[in-house]
Amino acid sequence: MAFVGRSKAVQQQFETPEEMYLRGALPRMADAISSLWIHQGDVLRAYAEKHQGTPDLALELPTGTGKTLPGLLIAEWVRRKAKGPVLYATPTKQLAHQVLATAKTEGVPARLLVGSHHSWSVTDESDVDGGEAIAITTYSSIFNSSPKVPEPRLIVFDDAHAGEQFVGEQYGVTIRRYEAETAYFAVLDALRPFLSGLQIQRLHGQPDPGVHHQVRLILPAVEPTALTKLDAALSQLEEPYKFQFAMIRSGLAACCVYLSYSGIQIRPMIPPTFQNSVFSRAGQRVYLSATLGAGGELERAFGRPEIVRMPLPTKTPPRSGRRLFVFPDLVKGGDAAGLAKSVIDITSKALVLSQASSEKTEQTARALAGEGVPVLNKEAVEHGLAAFTKAQMGVLGLANRYDGMDLPGSDCRIVVLDGKPDAASLQEKFLGERAEASAALSERLRTRIVQGAGRCTRGPNDYAVVVVLGPDITRYFSRTENKTALEPELQAEVKFGWENSRGKDAAEILDNVRIFLDHDVDWREGGEPLLVEFREETEKVDPPGAVALGESAKLEVEAWQFAFNEDWITASQQIEEAARVVGGGSDATRGYRGLLLYIASVWLHLGAQSESHRAYARQLLRNAERASIRGTWLKEMKELPDAEEVTLAGADAVAINGIVARLTGRFKQSKIKADLGKMREGLNQDTSGPYEEALTTLGTFLGATASKPSGQGRCDSAWRWDTAMWLTIEAKSEEHADGLLPLKDIRQANTQLDQLAADQGVDHAPASSPAILVSDRLTVAPEHAAVANPNVYLASTEVVSQIAGDVEAVWADLLAAAARQGQAHIFRRHVQDVLTENGCLPTQVLGRLMQDRIRPGD
Repeated sequence: MAFVGRSKAVQQQFETPEEMYLRGALPRMADAISSLWIHQGDVLRAYAEKHQGTPDLALELPTGTGKTLPGLLIAEWVRRKAKGPVLYATPTKQLAHQVLATAKTEGVPARLLVGSHHSWSVTDESDVDGGEAIAITTYSSIFNSSPKVPEPRLIVFDDAHAGEQFVGEQYGVTIRRYEAETAYFAVLDALRPFLSGLQIQRLHGQPDPGVHHQVRLILPAVEPTALTKLDAALSQLEEPYKFQFAMIRSGLAACCVYLSYSGIQIRPMIPPTFQNSVFSRAGQRVYLSATLGAGGELERAFGRPEIVRMPLPTKTPPRSGRRLFVFPDLVKGGDAAGLAKSVIDITSKALVLSQASSEKTEQTARALAGEGVPVLNKEAVEHGLAAFTKAQMGVLGLANRYDGMDLPGSDCRIVVLDGKPDAASLQEKFLGERAEASAALSERLRTRIVQGAGRCTRGPNDYAVVVVLGPDITRYFSRTENKTALEPELQAEVKFGWENSRGKDAAEILDNVRIFLDHDVDWREGGEPLLVEFREETEKVDPPGAVALGESAKLEVEAWQFAFNEDWITASQQIEEAARVVGGGSDATRGYRGLLLYIASVWLHLGAQSESHRAYARQLLRNAERASIRGTWLKEMKELPDAEEVTLAGADAVAINGIVARLTGRFKQSKIKADLGKMREGLNQDTSGPYEEALTTLGTFLGATASKPSGQGRCDSAWRWDTAMWLTIEAKSEEHADGLLPLKDIRQANTQLDQLAADQGVDHAPASSPAILVSDRLTVAPEHAAVANPNVYLASTEVVSQIAGDVEAVWADLLAAAARQGQAHIFRRHVQDVLTENGCLPTQVLGRLMQDRIRPGD
């Protein structure tokens, strides 16, 4: 017997999505959720009462508190109004299948439209077009060069906080050298006008320590012939690049190129989603987000000038389970990976999340899995998590998948966050490491960490261990401003985990983990009350610069829209105004402000209609140089036509003069080459003597007067560029990444510039001179960080090695140039250019060594 019910045209209407649910209008299955949580009902009522007509609306539903059901109920409620198709979009196919299963269980009519549109059922498409069912689809089915889903009345975006990865990066071409070498070199050839011969040589050759890690920004529109060649090169690429290029080709002149040895990324900073009719013509866009940060991340990721935020109406946010954080890098003994493996051995089941490649993430998972424990990768869970959740044991390793996986209850009790997820793309790497604009990335980074930590706590009764593995992510949690930006409950969990990891024996940590996983009276009486005490002391504080970044987002989105349409003058005006607003973030946003001002100068130059325009473009460039913290990346940029030559900093002029004098006097190439080789050999060692000697050699090759001062407690190497700039280095090459930086190291570095000044018979070192601590212990206890002087910085041995790699390449070129015995002024200019292009001017080197100041604030 077949049953036929009411058609959509006569379906009963309800005042709110909550009423539709409570009145039993949906044919829910026996295993449906028993009832709505209070906060879910609050969200549904607030939407119906205040925001039905809001074009762009973000709803806050923290990780593990149930976003999917409210999103489906809103979608179904709107569908019943019969005003057009409704789409529910997820970042991945796996999550789309998960949402479809929930829709079926909850009685929401839904059809799955994922993958190639050629495989979609005609019936399913007709049901969506005709409003008989909502479409469960993916972001990529909407954000592509020719979307086949219908223009909707409503789009609900699940996990919208992942928008940058699944929307922003769709508008661009990303070429990974090791996956597509032919494509990489074809595009690199088009970029030759922006690169020196030495840079091209290094990018074509075997990776050296310096070139392998650098990310360079290129704005191709500065050189029209190069822009034409780049367009031609990209148009010849095969799949998938030709589809990626189709997304940005009309606005290629507005795109940025991020170039490194490992890859090339070409994209605008903000995606031109206004060109996408499915997205831009939707009656409403609702963004379900785990967090509503103040920094404008959603607007930038989705390319919308204004998104109204509806915070959780409930005064007290729901708790999404309990997490026990473990920090293996803080534990006695130094075997962080060994402890992480022992934690996993307790259950023989864990999720490992990393921003490394899929291959490297799988290798990490294998290293952490016990003997006989199967390791799963992304292919195993592409269409669902059953292969993992139903297994008795297993370690699932996933790269860049911090969202869209529900592993509640006993599905999985351990999640490993392997490394800090702060450079998922070349654009992020440039912003964070070169432009010193990490404030613009902080909301994105924090969201990834919070999301990753919450994969196994999907409800109030869930509990899971979160293993924070790696010096970089451990150091992230050592920073007060990073902890206080978290929700109070999560702050308390992090602080509790930190205190119960730092300096503890591995055996003690493992005992605590077992007690937590048993989750019986020992935890309830011995652990939970102590954690609650931390909760009473916490308060959420927006990170520095967040408000200013949020206020500038609208201006930035509009500026990139104007730029994509090549309205350069208006675009420049908008982005300059955005830079002014960003300046309200003071030092926290200086790097980002400098970048925006540089872009404003280039855009005004492109649209200049008079000499006054060109003069003001040059002024904007000077403003960018002043705004940037150190602005070392600006020195690498191709000069605008008729731009004034930038005056060399005092230390840079001293270095150039010293190197020129050395190479135009009497010297032996064989001796210099031997010294370079010995320097490299010394820096590859842990032993303090050879390492410290190599540091001094490195300083001399950077044009400094370098030496190791004699006496007890003195720095290991001092570099002086006359009276322009000094630098002291306290090297701890024998320290490994197995704990916190000792307090004595900080105190030692605090005094070394004053001691050097006394040696030179002056009262103090030149202004802004830094003291550098070189160590692979990159995590500092918060109470110890406050002891450091404001000019004391921490750098890893890897950073020093990268600088040495650049120095070796530079001197190989300079020795060859010196042998040609050209005119003196031409040779001097060559020395300046080669140092600049390879990041070896003193100001550039200092910028690389001064990325991480130990003392917070100020």
